[in-house]
Amino acid sequence: MNQTLYIPAQNVLRIIHTMKKSLFSARFNPFILSLTLFFGVSFSTQAQVAITAVPFLQIEPDSRGAAMGNTGVAIADNASAMFWNPAGLAFQRGNQVSITHSNWLANFNVDDLFYDYLVGKYYVEGIGTIGAHLTYLNLGEQIQTNEDSPDIISKFNSYELALGLSYGFEVNKNLALGTSLRLIYSSLASGTTVSQQKVNPGSSVGVDLALLYKTDPFILGQNNARFSAGFNLSNVGPGMQYTDNAQKDPLPTTLRAGFAIEYDLDAEGYNSITLATDVSKIMARKKELISTQAGVSDTSYVAAGPIEALFSSWDTFQRFDGQEYVDVSLFQQLMFGAGLEYWYNDLFALRSGFYYEDPNNGDRKYITFGAGLRYNAFGIDFSYIKTLESDHPLANTLRFSVLLNF
Repeated sequence: MNQTLYIPAQNVLRIIHTMKKSLFSARFNPFILSLTLFFGVSFSTQAQVAITAVPFLQIEPDSRGAAMGNTGVAIADNASAMFWNPAGLAFQRGNQVSITHSNWLANFNVDDLFYDYLVGKYYVEGIGTIGAHLTYLNLGEQIQTNEDSPDIISKFNSYELALGLSYGFEVNKNLALGTSLRLIYSSLASGTTVSQQKVNPGSSVGVDLALLYKTDPFILGQNNARFSAGFNLSNVGPGMQYTDNAQKDPLPTTLRAGFAIEYDLDAEGYNSITLATDVSKIMARKKELISTQAGVSDTSYVAAGPIEALFSSWDTFQRFDGQEYVDVSLFQQLMFGAGLEYWYNDLFALRSGFYYEDPNNGDRKYITFGAGLRYNAFGIDFSYIKTLESDHPLANTLRFSVLLNF
């Protein structure tokens, strides 16, 4: 008997009614499920990100960067550098632990869909700063039913997590290199059977390669300024596989680059502002595969390998928008973030930013806001997403981060 996955009332996929038909099909599609939950991307605008698995690795983990329009590759000056740019660890001293929590897609009032990020860094004299992180996203309880009836077959919990280590190496006082290694585990419907296929948990390993350049302080106008530029290629590794006969879905390998400039508003440096911009791109592609059996040719599309995709992801590609095939140019594949941060005496911060994706490539557009407080060894940050569409799944998303320096 054919079976399908049913998402119950307490899960956000039940609320997004337009997506239910695709989820009720007899064929299990893990990255469509996870893509919808993580980013609220409609099926007509999935573009390049829709061919990747575990998109939760792209969720910006710290409230500070999220409040600045999802920027941070050129800042990377706290423990969360492990996400933005692990090379930033090389310029850091001291130890820090931080945790971020967010009720994901809070606009739908879902209790069991949440995101947590635990990160820490430790400085070792003569070696440098080493970091570790744990990323966890809980998708809640799901129900499996028969395809032709609402009879419940089983219940199961869905979740994904990643555990990683990072290290930054200081080439000189202005230039640093960094790398990360993370283990990735995805349990979307483990132990169930869909279309006579047993669904297994997926696992993989991802590697990051990063660079960060910082200038010495220089005079701009009458006050001090500092400029930095960063680069991070994250999540390079083998794809994920959930069923025995399924092709592997690639990791969300992301190329991120950007710059930041920090400027003191007064000679004493009590008031300062930072302007940052990030440009990122998913480095994933599907390629045509032609096979011949008994004289009959069959054309299919498989994901390019992680190294091959680094070279083949720079051209225009076509995607089906539900009605016709449309071209997505290289420029349309880029995702842009810009943010501004104001600090008073390193005690209080105000932040804002803007994030943009092309309508043919995700179509997420929103304004971000946030603030931060520091007192002795403690700190707290929060961020808020204001989408340009009132009913967007990401509307009203809040993140809270607490950090401790020791």
